[in-house]
Amino acid sequence: MFVPKSIICLRDYSWKQFQSDLTAGVVVGLVALPLAMAFSIACNLPPERGLYTAVVAGFLISALSGSRVSIGGPTGAFIVIVAGIVTQYGYVNLAIATGMAGIILIVMGFSRMGTLVKFMPYPVITGFTSGIAVVIFSTQIRDFFGLKMESIPAEFIPKWGAYFEALPTLNFYALGIGLFTAGLIFLWPRQWKIPGSIVALILATAAVSWAHWPVETIQSRFGGIPQSLPGFQFQMPSADQIRQLLPSAFTIAALAAVESLLCAVVADGMIGGNHKSNMELVAQGIANLASPMFGGIPATGAIARTATNVRNGGRTPVAGMVHALVLLLILLMAGPLAARIPLAALAGVLVVVCYHMSEWHSFKFILSGTRSDILVLLATFLLTVFVDLTVGVGVGLGLAALLFLRKMAELSEVKNLGSKRETEEINILQVPPDVEVYSIKGTLFFGAAGKMLEVDRALFKAPKTLVLDMSAVFHMDTTGLKTIRDIRQQCQTRGTRLVLAGVHSQPLDLLEKAKKIEKIGKENFKPTLARALKELG
Repeated sequence: MFVPKSIICLRDYSWKQFQSDLTAGVVVGLVALPLAMAFSIACNLPPERGLYTAVVAGFLISALSGSRVSIGGPTGAFIVIVAGIVTQYGYVNLAIATGMAGIILIVMGFSRMGTLVKFMPYPVITGFTSGIAVVIFSTQIRDFFGLKMESIPAEFIPKWGAYFEALPTLNFYALGIGLFTAGLIFLWPRQWKIPGSIVALILATAAVSWAHWPVETIQSRFGGIPQSLPGFQFQMPSADQIRQLLPSAFTIAALAAVESLLCAVVADGMIGGNHKSNMELVAQGIANLASPMFGGIPATGAIARTATNVRNGGRTPVAGMVHALVLLLILLMAGPLAARIPLAALAGVLVVVCYHMSEWHSFKFILSGTRSDILVLLATFLLTVFVDLTVGVGVGLGLAALLFLRKMAELSEVKNLGSKRETEEINILQVPPDVEVYSIKGTLFFGAAGKMLEVDRALFKAPKTLVLDMSAVFHMDTTGLKTIRDIRQQCQTRGTRLVLAGVHSQPLDLLEKAKKIEKIGKENFKPTLARALKELG
């Protein structure tokens, strides 16, 4: 369970496969270059933070991953969270929160929680992914249009108000570069090995450098890109910092877990593989623990880069490690050239990312579904956009759980078969006099326990025998167990015999553990309702 896929794949590794992995790794590295810088800038951080993350975390995720082809690094999903932490606490505290998230992910992995993280409702995933896309898009308006603004409000509506106020400062050169970059990426043929984003950045950078257009570049805003990895840095957090940053750390860990496992599932579908979810969480944890020690930010599995890896022949973790090494070489050798990239071009790259993140096909699909799914989707989406990602996901999950419980309660029913003669079986057997028969269907849990009141009312007649047909009950919780216990006590008080028919293994195990079988009497458990009525007759 905890053996990385890299070790398994290398057992029968070949030179031919290395050639394919090398090609895929180089292509993915070129694709990741603008994304890593753009994500970092969108988080209100210098572009090199994203590159450090892609190199360090990207290498470790591939080397230790539970997936054969997943590519790790900074992703758009983290922009909202990271930008908020940086604005409120600064980068040093972001690094601490990221390291704490790494520890949480490692604990989740070794606790074998990888399978549990998969149970995220589809409307919640689509809602927060689409919401994040809208929020990220709103952060790119200043650079895309070249607006002159000293500061940008954090809240969604005030942010757009500030954009409209700054509209007279629109820079048509920046707008042209942004539109050109986004358009070229959209139109670039997928079958071509060279990524369209790299071509767009090269052309935009060359045009700005040659024509001296008045647009902001990485150099003019951030002072360039260092040509080396930073030295190892570690700061032991204080107790106050841990308490203050723990909610942020849990948010980062939860999002990293969900995104990485979704990425692994997508990768499995593309190559016919089978990832190890718990090992994947451990790998993500180690990567996020190491990333801030070398100046990085949170990282997780990147679906688009993973798909690019597979389409270009990557089939083992070697491709992901090559991608990280390619980025390291670019950082060491081409930093001054990368510093000339116009920010409008990076904004154009992120606009395309936002379009693909928007999940508009999935959004439209869910809107044609049930009302409960639509409610969960819209609540998650709107709260993510207008309030906060954490609130959106939390409310979405809570709402989905409540609606599911309500549906389960609606599907559960209790019927008096003795008086209504609702089954052919009852009509044939003819219920004996002074016997009440109730059929319980569905899950006998806390949400449906109230429906058992009808059985309580029947006991006021003090029948000689009460038969509960549980052949359609496959699960019972503690509340259901308490309901059976209360019915038994009332039967004992009124001198009524209680018979349980067709009890399945899970309810039977629960009754046995609670020592209720002896109190009810083993002779009062019948394999079927027909057998119970026949013996009573």
